[in-house]
Amino acid sequence: MFKLICFDLDGTLVDSVPDLAAAVNCMLSDFDRAHFSEDEVRGWVGNGAQVLVQRALSGSVNIADDIDPALFNDALASFLKHYSANVYTHSVLYPNVKETLTALRDAGFKLAIVTNKPMVQTTPVLELAGISEFFEVVLGGDSLAEKKPNPLPLLHCLNHYQLKAEDALMVGDSKNDIIAAQAANFTSFGLTYGYNYGIPISDSNPDFVADDISELLSAVKLKS
Repeated sequence: MFKLICFDLDGTLVDSVPDLAAAVNCMLSDFDRAHFSEDEVRGWVGNGAQVLVQRALSGSVNIADDIDPALFNDALASFLKHYSANVYTHSVLYPNVKETLTALRDAGFKLAIVTNKPMVQTTPVLELAGISEFFEVVLGGDSLAEKKPNPLPLLHCLNHYQLKAEDALMVGDSKNDIIAAQAANFTSFGLTYGYNYGIPISDSNPDFVADDISELLSAVKLKS
């Protein structure tokens, strides 16, 4: 049914919020600003580092329109410094991720990462989580001219493997993953446990909705 499966990273394969929240609060300390809880930061993750920093400076998922550009640039540099030093200190793989990836690879599926995370952080997370071996193509938020929800990264994967959209599946936890999949004419597989700003992933109308990534094996006909 499918030949290519593209995966989001944060909130889909890896729960990275503990380390992201720690880096956000270290950044806020650098500017003498109040800290936020891990649960608050969890609601801000999913659109890349720049948006996360803007939300932290705003103290809300809704970005303030009066953030000083110089402050933002300094805050982004601070966040990236702190996070890059601890990208996988407290982060963990979600249940059944490695087993599912192993089954898919062994069955011959092409597996790719399409994340909005910068590549300088994506690569070490994959390595430290012990899952880099599963992916031939890895695209970060700064790999191409556009990132999700733009479909360009998914179309890039299709072109790399010389496949058609009907051959491909996008697996993610947020509306950005589903919007990108729909725009690229991919089948979409939405996970309920990740970072989607408190909105049920089903609201984005993915083709499949699952509570556990192992359910992907049924969707691709590896398991009844």
